[in-house]
Amino acid sequence: MTARLLLSTPAPDDLDELFGLYSDPRVWAADPLARHDSPEQTARMLDVWRRAWERDGHGMWVARRADGTFVGIGGCFIRYGVAWNLGFRLLPRFWGHGYAQELAAAARETATARRPDLAMTAYLLEGNDRSRRTVERAGLHRVWRGPDAGNPDPDAIRLLYADRALDDDVIRALTDY
Repeated sequence: MTARLLLSTPAPDDLDELFGLYSDPRVWAADPLARHDSPEQTARMLDVWRRAWERDGHGMWVARRADGTFVGIGGCFIRYGVAWNLGFRLLPRFWGHGYAQELAAAARETATARRPDLAMTAYLLEGNDRSRRTVERAGLHRVWRGPDAGNPDPDAIRLLYADRALDDDVIRALTDY
């Protein structure tokens, strides 16, 4: 829980709202190839998040206001076994109200308590200024900039942010997928 958000582990009952979020082109303007085309795609992602909770004891949360209104999703999970990965997606009507910052702070606090040995990272496309500002406010700084491996757009640039210096092996694990 944060000052304004109720946080819960994603559940099958959340699928419709999550698909609405993950299929909204406004949410994916900075990364349109990641937008979901079907509820089945979102259901697969939901399964991945639930397994992360089972494996790591932490993961992505569904975020709701006290009245139950769905705001979005946020939290972190262990990426490739080498670092926490911070992520958040909000419905557009909740942008600019500080909710992403609340989610980022809660994720960092919980992850640091669970596995302080792992760096907190964020992985975003260059040009996603809204997310960049959020991760910078959360105390992360850019540690890598390079081509977005696997992206069909040859000009796509991926940015990696972290709360500490990362050795080359960790950077490679997080960027050479």
